[in-house]
Amino acid sequence: MSSVAAMVFRGARSLLAPASRATSSLVSAGSSKKPAAKTKAKAKPKPKTKSDSPAKKTPRSTGLFKVTPVSPVLAQFLGTRETTRTDAIKGIWTYIKSHDLQNPADKREIFCDETLKLIFEGKDKVGFLEISKLLSPHFVKTA
Repeated sequence: MSSVAAMVFRGARSLLAPASRATSSLVSAGSSKKPAAKTKAKAKPKPKTKSDSPAKKTPRSTGLFKVTPVSPVLAQFLGTRETTRTDAIKGIWTYIKSHDLQNPADKREIFCDETLKLIFEGKDKVGFLEISKLLSPHFVKTA
């Protein structure tokens, strides 16, 4: 085995091993013998865990997924008085995409129209990473 082959295969010995006798006997033209079939036990399928189930049984109600009241400005924009933070961000991104407010040269930058200026503290441009930070004051703190 050359050092070049070892570098290419990085130690995969099964790939570098010489061909077995059964394979070489099949290759020869005069041989009519078939190699003995090796019996291999099939792997048992592992049982599904709770996280593998396709349907979620209980919706999350903490952190980002907690429904909280929002400011009147954001409530008017979203059309609801209470929402989750993720739904608010999704609603804003839907608005941005439908009104084509992303900078064509830099998609991370958003041009604010009059409606978004009310939500984003009157800024003309907002970076997409700033959206969640600028939405934070619109969520009313509850005890």
